[in-house]
Amino acid sequence: MAKIPETYMTISGDTWDLIAYKVYGNEYFCTQLMDKNREYLDYMIFPEGIVLKLPTEEEMEQQTLSAAYPEWRAKLNG
Repeated sequence: MAKIPETYMTISGDTWDLIAYKVYGNEYFCTQLMDKNREYLDYMIFPEGIVLKLPTEEEMEQQTLSAAYPEWRAKLNG
């Protein structure tokens, strides 16, 4: 995995899964991203300028990639 920056500044319209895709190349890592930024869980669509903490490479390597949608996304899909 490539070197992961420590933070990500949102742009208007970003979502958790889109940010995970931009940073990690896979939207399924949004759960780890959300865990690291619990103070922003009220956002589904971000405004510009919020600085999110990104999980470190070590934190990401400890997680397993699930083939299913994250629970919150599965609910949205019905």
